Amino acid sequence: MAADLTINLSTQGVSLSTPLKLLLLLTLLSLAPSLLIMFTSFVRIVIVLALIRQAIGTPTIPPNQVIISLALFLTFYIMFPIFQKIYTDAFVPYIKNEISDTQFLQRVEQPIKEFMLINTQKSTLKVFMDLAKIPPEERTPDKIPMYVLAPAFLVSEIKTAFEIVFLLYLPFLVIDIVVATILIGLGVFMLPPTVISLPLKLMLFVLVNGWELLTLALIKSYSLPK
Repeated sequence: MAADLTINLSTQGVSLSTPLKLLLLLTLLSLAPSLLIMFTSFVRIVIVLALIRQAIGTPTIPPNQVIISLALFLTFYIMFPIFQKIYTDAFVPYIKNEISDTQFLQRVEQPIKEFMLINTQKSTLKVFMDLAKIPPEERTPDKIPMYVLAPAFLVSEIKTAFEIVFLLYLPFLVIDIVVATILIGLGVFMLPPTVISLPLKLMLFVLVNGWELLTLALIKSYSLPK
């Protein structure tokens, strides 16, 4: 047992024993939901989808299960080239024992890091690099540490999601204001404006094919590494 739990060092890199590989695999599986949120497009998509139903005026329709499912499918659609590159360049050579454990982790990290760098706002990344006191000569894409890039990417995703939702909110807000103004002008105070504005907002969203345009805009809002 003592021999199985050792870590062997070789000239080709670090090679983990089988029990440690199983432990690492179980750890990654337990952290999979958090990793999905931290390193993919899931955060931006789920925030936009959740807030757009608030703008329409149906806070529970579509249900949370539908919103999360759609966000997951769109996330896998956007991230598929990244996952495919990881599978081709890292997973397949690792299964064939062509690369070491260290090289496998490096090849997994590289495409994810490139994706995060491209889609992180430069101002947000600069704030976290300043907080981490990274010197200017180490602020190149290949030297930025993951502990700085991950929170910068998350904050940037939340910021971008709120910017998208703000633009989407404006047409529905105009409808609410117009309906409320007309009802007040007619002297109708007992009828809530949402009773009139909700069908109008639903009709507008359906006529412009809102869900298709929204998903298309979310997909195009991301840039993928070449």
